[in-house]
Amino acid sequence: MSAIADDSVLVGIDLGTTNSLIAVFEDDGPRLIENAGGSALTPSVVSLSDDGDMLVGEAARHRLITHPGRTAARFKRHMGTRKTVELGSKTFRAEELSALVLRSLVEDAERDLGRPVTRAVISVPAYFNDVQRKATIAAGRMAGLKVERLVNEPTAAALAYGLLNPEEETTVLVVDLGGGTFDVSILEVFDGVMEVRASSGDAFLGGEDFTTELAKHFRSQLGAAFALKPEDEERLRRLTDDAKRRLSENATVSFDFALGDTTTTLSVNREQFETLCAPLLSRMRLPLQRAVSDAGLRSSDIDKVVLVGGATRMPVVRQLVTRLLKCFPEHGIDPDEVVARGTAVQAGLVSRHKALDDIVMTDVAPFTMGTNVSVEVAPGQFAGGHYQPVIERNTVIPVSRSVINSTVRPNQDAIELHIYQGESPMVRENVEIGQLNVPLPPSKELQDIDIRFTYDVSGALEVLVTVLSDNSVARTVIEGNPGSLTKTEIDARFDALSELKIHPRDAVENTAVMERLKAGYEMSLGPQRDRVRDAIVAFEGALQTQNEKTIALARQEISAFLDRLDADRLL
Repeated sequence: MSAIADDSVLVGIDLGTTNSLIAVFEDDGPRLIENAGGSALTPSVVSLSDDGDMLVGEAARHRLITHPGRTAARFKRHMGTRKTVELGSKTFRAEELSALVLRSLVEDAERDLGRPVTRAVISVPAYFNDVQRKATIAAGRMAGLKVERLVNEPTAAALAYGLLNPEEETTVLVVDLGGGTFDVSILEVFDGVMEVRASSGDAFLGGEDFTTELAKHFRSQLGAAFALKPEDEERLRRLTDDAKRRLSENATVSFDFALGDTTTTLSVNREQFETLCAPLLSRMRLPLQRAVSDAGLRSSDIDKVVLVGGATRMPVVRQLVTRLLKCFPEHGIDPDEVVARGTAVQAGLVSRHKALDDIVMTDVAPFTMGTNVSVEVAPGQFAGGHYQPVIERNTVIPVSRSVINSTVRPNQDAIELHIYQGESPMVRENVEIGQLNVPLPPSKELQDIDIRFTYDVSGALEVLVTVLSDNSVARTVIEGNPGSLTKTEIDARFDALSELKIHPRDAVENTAVMERLKAGYEMSLGPQRDRVRDAIVAFEGALQTQNEKTIALARQEISAFLDRLDADRLL
């Protein structure tokens, strides 16, 4: 066999927070590849041995307790940030640690297949932003892979399920709760076509958060008198995770925790666990509601609910999904394996495998993409920092959309266009992914500007700006890693909300209305989103008058508008 043929093998990889898997699509369908230990699951853990060797997988996982200062886990959440992890005397970014996991998976595949593996389709959470996606591609490159495609995790799961009955006409909702992320996707299957209708999620919500809440419970049972070393903390977390899993089969679980000469019995029951996790379960509701709303469906339109990710084994999660969607979830494929199988199917589609000739797959943009604009809040008064969507979330890709804006004053010689990704009406709360400076010809009149966004399945975004007065063009393509935000910077964005200049006598009432408006904006699309944005502009105009009666009247009218909007919610 020639080297060219050998290098053409394309694998699918589920790069997970807790475990990672690799698979290949063959004539009989997707096949998971086992690691050297005989398991398809490779723990996403990396450790630096005393000899300076890098250990990955099960060997590294065991060192979380014995060598916590030289071992890293749960680093997927830091993808695309500047956060580093120290292992001994060496420092690593999340991308580098992920590359080591990918390299280990590739070595397992090469040993199994007997040929080099240089190309891959890698799964990412649907709600990973552009920076996080580019960080995943960077990790693949560091592992020696050409990343042919990123596929959203719930989309991959839907592919795996859709392949079982490709001719069946059905609407499937995929709930994907992994170790570190939560995703929801709605898929329609008909005549061999698998069409993603909507995706939503929370990139900072996963099974690890449930473990953290339960660990706090056990820590409180130990009492403040016990001082835990890092290795004790990791041992407690390991036992907590095991207890969380056993709660899936038992109403009450307990275990003994030894610390020095003292042994304490720690216990929890399902009712206590549900109370502990109530805030996390509440956070799961909005993405579920948003996905159904964006797809233009009602809960009664969902034919199947598919659970993905090991964390969906928790009874509290299954009960929440059943209550909200009024549909019992299916369990046809192991939730730990379904994403990996789906990435292999996507790899088969990319490589045009003959077994998938009759299968067509579409996907959607997971986030809204747009620009900064200034809006007129009063005659002749403009407020900057507002967000104008160009491509809205859950638009089928590839896609090209344009909007026409104008300058705000005569003799303006340039426009500094900032490009954002997110759902907030204010750009400071979204993620900036690029910039473009657009020179303008001299003019005493206001000038119209055509802004076109083109987004393809590889995640590349082209921004093309045309000045209509002279047809001059400025262009940028956003495909590299444009930088990233630390957790502190993200928190600072939300802290900045407190700086809104509103009338001090009505601060609580007005903040509540503004938060409802922003939530309504995030939940809406198309003309409905435009109406909410108009309401935001109108309310800001009222606030700037500093007139109590004007503000109260605006608040009353907007509250009534929001009540009507809530009444129209589909779920």
